[in-house]
Amino acid sequence: MSAVNVLLDIALRETDNLNRGETFLLKDLFKGYEWNRISRSNRLLLGTLFLNSVSSKEGDICAIEKTSSGQQKYRINRDQ
Repeated sequence: MSAVNVLLDIALRETDNLNRGETFLLKDLFKGYEWNRISRSNRLLLGTLFLNSVSSKEGDICAIEKTSSGQQKYRINRDQ
């Protein structure tokens, strides 16, 4: 699980590079080959941890709708 926590920290830091109003998927925060190297089970766990993390913070990032493939979309709400 520690590897997933490292990935969570990377994803949360990467959101600092996004502007207010931008929408994104968790996989957008990683390079394509990096995301593909994460096992499916770890990607699912990472998605759960990311959602829980951003839901517990007041207003910076909010979960919006899910895509047709079931991926959670997020929006940046904070001012840069």
